[in-house]
Amino acid sequence: MDASTSLHDDTSEVLLPQRSSLTEQLLSHRSIHLSRSSPNNTSQVAIIGSNLCPIESLDFELIENDLFNQNWRSRGKAHKYRYVILKWTFCLLIGVLVSAVGFFNNLAVENIAGFKFLSLSKLMEAERYWTAFGVFAGSNLLLLLFASAITSFISPAAGGSGIPEVKAYLNGVDAPNIFTLKTLFVKILGNITAVSSSLHVGKAGPMVHIGACIASIFGQGGSQKYHLTCDWLRYFKNDRDRRDLVTIGASAGIAAGFRAPVGGVLFAVESLSSWWRSALLWRSFFATAVVAVVLRVLIGVCDSGQCGLFGKGGLIMYDVTNDTTTYQLADLPIVILLGIIGGVLGSLYNFLMLKVLRIYGYINEKSHAHKLLLTSAVSILISCFLYWLPWIASCRPCPSTSNGDCLSTNRFRQFQCPKNYYNDLASLFLNTHDDAIRNLYSTGTNDFYHPLSLLLFFVSSYIFGILSYGVVAPFGLFVPIILTGATYGRFVAILLGSYTELDHGLVAILGSASFLGGTMRMTVSVCVIIIELTNNLLLLPLVMLVLLVSKTVADSFNGNIYDMILQLKGLPYLEGHAEPYMRQLTVSDVLSGPLHSFNGVEKVGNIVHTLRSTHHHAFPVIDEPPFSPSPVLYGLILRSHLLVVLKKKAFLPTNSLSGHEKASKIFVASDFDKRGSGKQDTIDDVNITPEEMEMFVDLHPFTNTSPYTVVETMSLAKALTLFREVGLRHMLVMPKSSDRALVVGILTRHDFLPEHILGLHPFLVRSRWKRLRWNRSTVTKFFRSFIRWLACSG
Repeated sequence: MDASTSLHDDTSEVLLPQRSSLTEQLLSHRSIHLSRSSPNNTSQVAIIGSNLCPIESLDFELIENDLFNQNWRSRGKAHKYRYVILKWTFCLLIGVLVSAVGFFNNLAVENIAGFKFLSLSKLMEAERYWTAFGVFAGSNLLLLLFASAITSFISPAAGGSGIPEVKAYLNGVDAPNIFTLKTLFVKILGNITAVSSSLHVGKAGPMVHIGACIASIFGQGGSQKYHLTCDWLRYFKNDRDRRDLVTIGASAGIAAGFRAPVGGVLFAVESLSSWWRSALLWRSFFATAVVAVVLRVLIGVCDSGQCGLFGKGGLIMYDVTNDTTTYQLADLPIVILLGIIGGVLGSLYNFLMLKVLRIYGYINEKSHAHKLLLTSAVSILISCFLYWLPWIASCRPCPSTSNGDCLSTNRFRQFQCPKNYYNDLASLFLNTHDDAIRNLYSTGTNDFYHPLSLLLFFVSSYIFGILSYGVVAPFGLFVPIILTGATYGRFVAILLGSYTELDHGLVAILGSASFLGGTMRMTVSVCVIIIELTNNLLLLPLVMLVLLVSKTVADSFNGNIYDMILQLKGLPYLEGHAEPYMRQLTVSDVLSGPLHSFNGVEKVGNIVHTLRSTHHHAFPVIDEPPFSPSPVLYGLILRSHLLVVLKKKAFLPTNSLSGHEKASKIFVASDFDKRGSGKQDTIDDVNITPEEMEMFVDLHPFTNTSPYTVVETMSLAKALTLFREVGLRHMLVMPKSSDRALVVGILTRHDFLPEHILGLHPFLVRSRWKRLRWNRSTVTKFFRSFIRWLACSG
């Protein structure tokens, strides 16, 4: 077996057929390596943003070789204190920058979209209806085309919410350009214009990616290309510290998006991170606390009216503080019903979105022009419905509590109605999503919306959310799901008004929670985010109940939306649980291909030939006589380290040991630091003369002498737990008996993927983990039995 058996660990350039779809390309790559005897020389690829890209694994393992050990021993207390201070300083800077970006995004969206809706209202008052429609649809189209164009041409990795990519990164999957400065700017500008275009999308989800980008840029230690770096920044040029920073940045992103500091930390724990520790929890909490403080300061600037249409903002986004919130035991069935509805609607939402994303994928892959055409079609279609559907609704008089001035705020829209009247459907359609949610969450407004208007808005927003997400632009799912859930929550409250005394605004909050639980399947983090969003702690028991019910019901049908998108993109995410069939297999059952290894003192020509003929990222180093009495495994050396050694040309004229002292004079530990998001070194960058090909190199000082090893008889399930929990990239498999080769093979991420395992052992398909899920026949039988029971009881 080869030293990097995984398709995931290879970085060869992939030549893809022009007419095949992204899905077909992913399937073709997954079908490779079904034969146990075939070597693996292909790249693992996945859809990153909107493009197909090669991906690699991250290595969270600590490298222990002579050079690094000497470097650690040479560090004094000053280095350690500097490292600790830097970590906390980065947390502070991440919190400040992420909160500033979050505030800027909200300010920009409210002013751009607000100016558009203000112009629309003026044209409607002048009865220039067709001009109003042209301005509305045209501005939406231009805004969305701008977002789609900069994403397609400048940074495709910025497309979507970015949460699946961040989640995969924290699981150990690296992809090109997901955390670059270019991606960050496109994410910010594209998200602002996309959300302002009245597309049914949100700005909270992309804040996770934005926060991760900002944190990752700190972890890159500056730029050597532009001479913007120094020695003390190199402490973070490794996957372990960057992983911690990305986790902190993602937590800060949610905190800034929802102004929910505790919810941000819990979101990272529950939904993003595959690995956690108490020190990371403490630093994440510090960063989110900084976000809350900075947001409070920035929003305070708006109190003087200097933020334009953003108004005075507010740290609580949807403040529904109500000390008189009461509920009785008789209200619990209503809450449970909301949870059931949210679970069913959420699972259907995920199913339909996955189908639409596949269709959009076929279109978007063809060319940039097809991406822009799809963007234009979706924008025009949604703009038509947003403008013309409110004409169906009847005009309603302004509430008496508003003193006839219900149109002075964003709460109500006059649209085509006479003075002192408002159109309830236009008040939801022709508003920013934040203002529409505030309308639905408002307490004491039970009679403000007609049931048919709510039903029409719910169906429309449900469909628009599904149609919008596949467009190539940066946006998220959180806010549309919250808005859609709030709508059916209000609708259910109207239908069951005689059975409960719960305020309709509070039921709308429960509807949002149930739909979030049904689509994203998060409980603790969503519960805390909802409470922080609304500032109503009295609703906590009901929110907890509705989330538990909706998640349980939805899990009976399919998985959560982010896991489904991960699979669709082809990202090799390792789940926390082992499939049952993994306990029937040993690690030797999934090994394949020949194993490439090096001697402790190796000929330069052999190293160059191996690096050029394979694309593996790690190679066992074996000592043989005369350097050891008998063959012995010395350790594991990385491809990146071999490239550094070859570029430095630390060669020997004879087959002999060089000594650690000589290596320490030629190399320093920073030579082996992991590069940032720029161009990585390849074997083609190394120029070796024919004379140098005949020379030797001592690999001992650069070899990791303590790689993780498992015996070949270990169960695959047990090996998966070790591989995932430690965050490994390579795991050596050792023989059971001493009369065989020193290393049987190397396990990588690809070897634990179901596609690879079931390809080698198809008979195990029936042994896959099966949740209690409903299929079509089961649902049909259930409803038939239910109808018969009703008929008999009647």
